[in-house]
Amino acid sequence: MRRIALAGLVLALAGCGGGESGHGTATLWVTRDRGAHVVYSGSVPAGLDAIQVVERRLKLTTRYGGRYVQSIDGIDGSLSGQRDWFYFVDGIEGDRSAADVTVHPGDVVWWDYRHWTPATEDIPAVVGAYPHPFIDSDTRVVGDPALARPIARQVHGTVGAPGGARNVIVVGGTSSPETVRIGRFHRGYWLDLGVDAARRLARDPTALRYRF
Repeated sequence: MRRIALAGLVLALAGCGGGESGHGTATLWVTRDRGAHVVYSGSVPAGLDAIQVVERRLKLTTRYGGRYVQSIDGIDGSLSGQRDWFYFVDGIEGDRSAADVTVHPGDVVWWDYRHWTPATEDIPAVVGAYPHPFIDSDTRVVGDPALARPIARQVHGTVGAPGGARNVIVVGGTSSPETVRIGRFHRGYWLDLGVDAARRLARDPTALRYRF
């Protein structure tokens, strides 16, 4: 009986110990002023919500019953000052309370504190989490093949294929070589890259990190 009890205890402890490590890890970024200043960058346990992952690494206060972030690392949001915390998951703006968002392994959860106006309050997508969101669904890459091919490899995309892909990346389709623009595209997203921006990204897929 003692042997059976010990075996049961070992199994119970193994089940409890799965916790964080059993879920894998995600990446957390906390920045200010559209990514200009990095407050925190590191790994966090997956399986938590998008508020809890911040609580694991930084001091945090909430409002509205814990459903919205008030401050991170002592930096407070202010409705009257039009400065607040906004979050993105894999480069896509959160559209609900972060308490309702489960963080999955491999996700990039990005909290940024910035000034906003009615015109800039909503930013549907940002380029700073590249290759997200393009790595998450089928992507068509068009433009100069010498640059399109390495970018397609980064996002597991297809070069110059016919339409129908959820996302589109256009390389060199703009007059300014430094252009980097992102937006919604039907059910997915588009990314417009100038030639010089595309060259940097082809050499280094982290070249746009923290960029809005």
